[in-house]
Amino acid sequence: MTARLADIAAQAGVSEATVSRVLNGKPGVASATRDSVLTALDLLGYERPARLRERSAGLVGLITPELENPIFPAFAQVICQALTRQGYTPVLATQTPGGSTEDELTEMLVERGVSGILFISGLHADTTADMGRYERLRGHGVPFVLINGWSPRVRAPFVSPDDRAAVRLALTHLVSLGHRRIGLALGPARFVPVQRKIEGFLAGMAAELGLGEDAARGLVAHSLYTLEGGQAAAGELLARGCTAIICASDMMALGAIRAARQRGLSVPERCSVIGFDDSPLIAFTDPPLTTIRQPVPAMGQAAVRALLEEIGGTPAPPSEFVFLPELVVRGSTAAAPPPAA
Repeated sequence: MTARLADIAAQAGVSEATVSRVLNGKPGVASATRDSVLTALDLLGYERPARLRERSAGLVGLITPELENPIFPAFAQVICQALTRQGYTPVLATQTPGGSTEDELTEMLVERGVSGILFISGLHADTTADMGRYERLRGHGVPFVLINGWSPRVRAPFVSPDDRAAVRLALTHLVSLGHRRIGLALGPARFVPVQRKIEGFLAGMAAELGLGEDAARGLVAHSLYTLEGGQAAAGELLARGCTAIICASDMMALGAIRAARQRGLSVPERCSVIGFDDSPLIAFTDPPLTTIRQPVPAMGQAAVRALLEEIGGTPAPPSEFVFLPELVVRGSTAAAPPPAA
């Protein structure tokens, strides 16, 4: 406990004795000081003692597209923990094929009197969707924050990874390994993150390899964000002579590895593959996957902070909080194979 007291005291800017008084519920501590200690507990990831936990401040909805892609449970875990620490009860609402739509889940949460809603990769990311649904939600007086996918037509805080920079990181890595024929495997073109990745790809191919836009677009393949989708897109790119493939999700990257192996191409000796997300357990695939890590903890906590500010009546101006991703190099990328004789 001594080390913990010291950490909490340093974070809160108070003495260890003061921390001890707060944790043990002793009198004689100013309200502001007590709040500082409790906030330090939250920031350091310690659970508040049961007697110091605030009564639940209400329900907060979290709507995800599905849970088969490991990145969505990862976001849900971070967000639910952050909400619980602040005294809120998270309600996870998940779309499933043939199940409830985003609009139906939103209506259900509003009827249950939620204090706010967080949307992950929802219809806000679809450039063809009607954004009026979010204005109608605002009309109900329900604050909301949107993760992954920005729209100028929605007045709300957005939290996103820098998709353009992510692809540039992947490209720079592959070019440094000698690859010149690099493909990009993505989801449907109507989604904002897809469009931003393409922008980063086109700019990177021009800057790194001097490739014109038309030639670079010929190295882009669209499919679904699934293992099968990655397999199909990678099959197209391998047929176009690519020796390396950047994928828009880790699931697509696993499909790309399968496509390469079906063609007798070993990974990474004959074909390098990069994923996107750094999903849990992806380091244990065969080979361990080189990927772009979304800063999920920072993004999830920022989304919760923004929502709680909205709920508290001190909203930030509608804006997008953009987080820089990180390249995690593992075993699925290597030097480009020598050209065929």
